[in-house]
Amino acid sequence: MALNDPILSELAEHFGIATEFWDWKGRETQISEETVIAVLKSLEIDASTPELAQQAVEELRNRPWRRKLPACVVLEQGQPGWVNVHVNSGADASLYIRLENGEHRETWQSTNDAPDRELDGAWIGEATFQLPADLPLGYHRLVLRSQDVEVESSLIITPSFLGLPASMNDRRIWGYATQLYSVRSSDSWGVGDLTDLADLSVWSATQQFAGYVLVNPLHAAQPQPPLEPSPYLPTSRMYVNPLYIRPEAILEYATLDESDRKKVAKLRKKLLKELDGVDEIRRNESWAAKNEALEIIFRAGRKPAREMAFNDFIRREGRQLRDFATWCALYEVFGPDWRTWPAELRRPTSPEVAEFYRQNQQRVRFYKWLQWVAETQLSDTQQAARDAGMPIGIVSDLAVGVNASGAETWMLSDVFAQGCTVGAPPDAYSQLGQDWGQPPWRPDRLAELGYAPFRQMVQGVLRHAGGLRVDHIIGLFRLWWVPRGKSAKEGTYVRYDHDALIGILALEAHRSQALVIGEDLGTVQPWVREYLSRRGLLGTSVMWFEQDEQGPTPPERWREYAMSSVTTHDLPPTTGYLAGDHIRLRDELGMLTESLEDELAEGRAEQQAMLEALKRYGALSEEDFESRDVEQIVLAMHRALTWTPSKVLNAALVDAVGDRRTQNQPGTIDEYPNWRVPLSAPNGKPMLLEDVFESERASRLAAVMNGYTQLPESR
Repeated sequence: MALNDPILSELAEHFGIATEFWDWKGRETQISEETVIAVLKSLEIDASTPELAQQAVEELRNRPWRRKLPACVVLEQGQPGWVNVHVNSGADASLYIRLENGEHRETWQSTNDAPDRELDGAWIGEATFQLPADLPLGYHRLVLRSQDVEVESSLIITPSFLGLPASMNDRRIWGYATQLYSVRSSDSWGVGDLTDLADLSVWSATQQFAGYVLVNPLHAAQPQPPLEPSPYLPTSRMYVNPLYIRPEAILEYATLDESDRKKVAKLRKKLLKELDGVDEIRRNESWAAKNEALEIIFRAGRKPAREMAFNDFIRREGRQLRDFATWCALYEVFGPDWRTWPAELRRPTSPEVAEFYRQNQQRVRFYKWLQWVAETQLSDTQQAARDAGMPIGIVSDLAVGVNASGAETWMLSDVFAQGCTVGAPPDAYSQLGQDWGQPPWRPDRLAELGYAPFRQMVQGVLRHAGGLRVDHIIGLFRLWWVPRGKSAKEGTYVRYDHDALIGILALEAHRSQALVIGEDLGTVQPWVREYLSRRGLLGTSVMWFEQDEQGPTPPERWREYAMSSVTTHDLPPTTGYLAGDHIRLRDELGMLTESLEDELAEGRAEQQAMLEALKRYGALSEEDFESRDVEQIVLAMHRALTWTPSKVLNAALVDAVGDRRTQNQPGTIDEYPNWRVPLSAPNGKPMLLEDVFESERASRLAAVMNGYTQLPESR
């Protein structure tokens, strides 16, 4: 179905705004004109009246003719391409390519029968140039010459197929997934940190024979409490959360004078006393104490070589780091939401911000130093994982978006749509839909900037990681935009140039020799998964979601190009799932659309089908099927997982130790302590990392992951 107004339909089509979609139950759903108009407004298109909509359409039709070159052209390597250029009618034009290594490549003109167009009293002609199909991968420039004037734009050549990194040696691997903040050791400051991650990686590699450790997004949060609990709602995806720094692992800590070392020790001792017996991750208290310790270490200074390395980091990061650190310092003075700051401070390029920077350079430098230290420790963590024998090491997670009031929206405010937030339409697990409160990137602005913000973000995350998991990778194809003032159910999808975004992601991963996993769960168009496979990116398969008409999908029919697991961080650990914890929790929170009894009955039927399938495969014995032994069921599910053809397998650390408590209940904020649940033993008592190292239960699960590679012949 299309909108009744053809002009509004044309505007929606131009900006990739869906006017209909198929919901999770397979029903065609019409998007209201009111929603479309609201989304257009967030893109600075006024379609509130038929007259204004007509004006907007006419301008859009002329827009390509007003510019000599398209802002950015993205092509797959080995594929020919064509570029339309616009010059004064009758003027000569030539187009060449300046490769990123400085070499020049020629193009040749093709036939173009488009008639000239009159714009603002001048006649404009269009010419088409064909690009060679053998261009190298990279970020190049298109250069148009006409009437002694040169105009440039971006040309990006991306891999047609990414594939697996050479370090995997074409072998299947498995690894653990964990929420780092929840994995605390006796030496950390109440929150799992990068030193804990290094130790977890060494244990996973040398004792469990895992090939990687997947962690939650480590993106930057607020510089001062209160900190956002969700790692999926960062203030910036370009930098690291210094909450994960281990102060004692900083080189300068070892050379502190006795007085300063005592101050640091006192801060940690006082913090741990406050947290004693607290059954929740307390980021605010942990960061307040750790921040004081870090300021002591920062003020102590650095040896000449270390100062050189720090200054070089500042030079390489350039204006981006300066803006981020300046925002952190401004946050301290003017509060958490830059949209409420004095008007002259709401743009990083304003003279007033420049003056603030000049007057607060030492404070800004402290925030730059935090990022340098965080990056250094992250680098050490990845190196420790690789030195321990992991082919991949750390797999970082990339969040869908950022906090609307955070650093990134201040630094790049023109790139984010105003008046809309990102979410998800209703599905089986969030039947009211979801609004994540994150402003979406504007597809048109990304193209205008040659996708530089996206490119820089991916580069930063991959700098010290062997792999990248892209949360909700469907967001690189389309995102569910929710206009301000409307419910999540009243949103609509907005398309992105997935060829460009997936291509750039593949290019950066190729250059980093990194593994890329796309989380493609939820409402997904079938062709999207086929596209990801064609481009050599792994999808995500979760056992509870792998279903066909007959019930659970047999292991041999799972996808090869996927990271396959039993569960995910948006579900309870498998022990909790088997107990129906997720259903009871949603009932307590008022999130069910059916009765609790009906939902529990449906859950029991789902579990019965899973257990019967496991028994049929030969993964679960008759005795364990009858006894309903929970640990044996968990092991059986992972055993069946190893019988899939999937290239990458994943086991949740919570499943390895028998934890039952869920980390996150989608659709809630403070109704449930999301992202604040510590790693716990089967009895609910919080575990330290040292306890994990001694877990026999984890050893049994690792034995399953390491011991089976194919389906038993007797199945």
